[in-house]
Amino acid sequence: MIDIISDFLSYDFLKKALIVGLLVTLSASLLGVSLVLKRFSMIGDGLSHVAFGAISIAAALNIAPLKVSIPVVVIAAFLLLKLSQNSKINGDAAIALISSSALAIGVFINSLSTNIKSDLTSYMFGSILAISDEDLIISVILSFIVITLFVIFYNKIFSVTFDESFAKATGIKSDFYNMLIAFLTAITTVIGMRLMGALLMSSLLIFPAITSMRLCRSFKSVVISSSLVSTLCFIVGLGLSYSIDTPAGSTIVIINLFMLILAFTAEKILKK
Repeated sequence: MIDIISDFLSYDFLKKALIVGLLVTLSASLLGVSLVLKRFSMIGDGLSHVAFGAISIAAALNIAPLKVSIPVVVIAAFLLLKLSQNSKINGDAAIALISSSALAIGVFINSLSTNIKSDLTSYMFGSILAISDEDLIISVILSFIVITLFVIFYNKIFSVTFDESFAKATGIKSDFYNMLIAFLTAITTVIGMRLMGALLMSSLLIFPAITSMRLCRSFKSVVISSSLVSTLCFIVGLGLSYSIDTPAGSTIVIINLFMLILAFTAEKILKK
């Protein structure tokens, strides 16, 4: 076991993937609990598609992808929030509307620019080999911001998540904290795309939260459990991916799925 760990950490690209992955999964697991409880869990999927469209444009214009995708995805997150609050367009429809449009734009631009296809593939499906030193630095900084803001505003996020009307009545600016959740989700989605890909990024937000809700009852215990589950699934998934030579993103999701099945089974046993 020690030899395997030593061999694993001897590769620079695996070290980068481990650092970025742990920070991204932790950030996603914290936000995922609020998103699932607010029935807005598919926002990660929608925003990752928006990010793919933005990255396609950036690549075609030869601009650093993250410099374009971060502001675009943040704006899209705010727009999704506003549309979801519109009685004429529910949250799911708003996400489908924006995500499908952004993905279509990205594929269209990608088809016209033959020289960027290989790079964009890593954003679509994820690649631990694609994480550069610049990606590592940006991911560490942004993940630190996400985790810090979540901890600082934990009580407010808790209030807005469970009873937004009551939160407003007590003087909490629920619109601001909803925008904060959307902002943090957008940042997490962008920095996680390199590792997980646009098609799988939303799983980091959804799986750990749902798994933890099967076994825990309080908001705090679910948040803590979600963090532990996501971290464990990432480490096991990345190690398994390295051992059997499979895509990291899909392997991590499969481990999360296995944990969810175990949680459902354990829940039924405990009820009996």
